[in-house]
Amino acid sequence: MKKKDKEKDDFQIPEEALRKIKSQTELDDFFHGLYKQAVEGMLKAEMDEHLGYQKHQTKDKAGVNSRNGFSNKVLKTNIGNIPLDMPRDRESSFDPVIVPKHQRMSARIEQAIITLYSRGMSTRDIEATVKEMYGIELSEGTVSNITNTIIENIKQWQQKPLESVYFVVWMDGIVIKIRNNGKVQGKTIYLIIGLKQDGLKEVLGMWISETESASFWMNVLTDLKARGVDDILIACTDNLAGIKQAINAVYPNTVTQLCIVHQIRNSARYVAWKERKQFIADLKLVYGAINKETAHDALENFAAKWGSKYGYAIKSWKENWEELTSYFDYPMEIRKIIYTTNTIESLNSTIRKYTKTKTVFPDDQSALKAVYLAISNIQLKWTMAIRDWGMIINQFIIKFGDRCRI
Repeated sequence: MKKKDKEKDDFQIPEEALRKIKSQTELDDFFHGLYKQAVEGMLKAEMDEHLGYQKHQTKDKAGVNSRNGFSNKVLKTNIGNIPLDMPRDRESSFDPVIVPKHQRMSARIEQAIITLYSRGMSTRDIEATVKEMYGIELSEGTVSNITNTIIENIKQWQQKPLESVYFVVWMDGIVIKIRNNGKVQGKTIYLIIGLKQDGLKEVLGMWISETESASFWMNVLTDLKARGVDDILIACTDNLAGIKQAINAVYPNTVTQLCIVHQIRNSARYVAWKERKQFIADLKLVYGAINKETAHDALENFAAKWGSKYGYAIKSWKENWEELTSYFDYPMEIRKIIYTTNTIESLNSTIRKYTKTKTVFPDDQSALKAVYLAISNIQLKWTMAIRDWGMIINQFIIKFGDRCRI
């Protein structure tokens, strides 16, 4: 084959090349070839910039640094080892950016892919963006392989030592649609946020499960215990199945506060639409009372008015009264922090903004990767302590004494 024809064959358009592919090995070789061409093209462009003139151009003056052939380098990437021809210069001063010396290439491109993934971009959009930005053709499998490096980060994060005491933890879950055995089902990724001694929040971990139970929550809390959490002062949660029993078993001194907002929503579901507004207005006299005794009297009056029509809606208030009214034992500043799980619901809402382009995840691992990256981005903005923390921490110390470990 003539040299000219060979060069033409090496750079044939993808459509022509793809028609000749008959096996997975040939397909992998094809993409490796595109990757190699793109990277070597960028390296040559960097050399042009470094020398100040393009290949085959005449140098302005004698003594100017010039090209000195190529050296061989095997580039380790997540799509395999790629042999490269690295351009050299006579002064050995060329230090490429796209393939730094003694480093993997892809540090730059792989980080770009992970960043795009963390922003909620679909795999297909990432492929298109990387092609536009870097001229590199990536397959869906390649993007997945690169983002799989996140799994090791998740494992390390889930084992990271935690604070010995958290003043408040908020516990809730976010439902994600995941494909399983050809069917789409909703699974819940449960999250826990902790309030530290400095007034800052941090996400303590995430756990995926199809069902809730005391056993599941026991395992979650035991994980926290093993990572160094000796005490939790107050736990704020929705009325999740088995949660109270698990908290009592692992952290028997922890105060449990059920989310008032969730409780109101759950009660309102059993009320006719035309009466719901008045029902909720009357209910406010209960949860908005000045103390627990006044709240109890208000609940009795509320039950007398609505009990005959909506007894089931009121039953839950009576059965969970102690956990629903724990916040009355604290000053108003602490009450505002613990009477609702809005803190974690806000986190869930922001996670959905990052994952909204992925309506269905192909597996559990993909969902965990997306949620973890969203959490990482969100926590970068958690740099401010809770408002009036100086006053609030003193209130905690008065109520809990040495358990605060200040």
